Amino acid sequence: MRIYTRRGDDGTTGLLYGGRVGKASPRIELNGAVDEAQAALGLARAESSPGSELDELLVVLERELYVLMAEVATAPENRGKLVAGESLVTEPMVLRLEGWIDRLSERFEMPTEFVVPGATRVAAALDVARTVVRRAERVLASMRPLHEAASTPAGEAAGGGEPSHVGPTRGTPGGGEPSHVGPTRGTPGGGEP
Repeated sequence: MRIYTRRGDDGTTGLLYGGRVGKASPRIELNGAVDEAQAALGLARAESSPGSELDELLVVLERELYVLMAEVATAPENRGKLVAGESLVTEPMVLRLEGWIDRLSERFEMPTEFVVPGATRVAAALDVARTVVRRAERVLASMRPLHEAASTPAGEAAGGGEPSHVGPTRGTPGGGEPSHVGPTRGTPGGGEP
């Protein structure tokens, strides 16, 4: 079985449900950034304890990023073919994400100074994911005049606060070391910094 098709040799790539766009188009740049964020979350998950709160949260986030990438990879004229929750980000998905962010924000005090990544392997991987998500957000912002994505749940999800920003600066749910400079209280696992 070949892993190449040669269909992209002309500098284009296929979209879900048909159509082609340039490989350097903002839509593909956005999906590339989301794909990288998903991979960074996967690295963090590989470093976390199997079955832990963090592991379970990251699995859901990774799967929902597939849904986001499917939506972004669909031309506007084919949006009607998307399936809510499978290839189309839904409002309940966004609300669940916001709920996780709110609950994590209550558990972990946000840093008052710049974060110094790398206190733990998990925290460092989550910091990488956070920076890639922020890049995806910038790509989305550049697309807003070109696409209605900003008014969709996917646009809100890609452009909103991300839970990878809440946890890694404080450690990780279920344990870990903080990866920031500055005072903090109540790090995961009940310890002090």
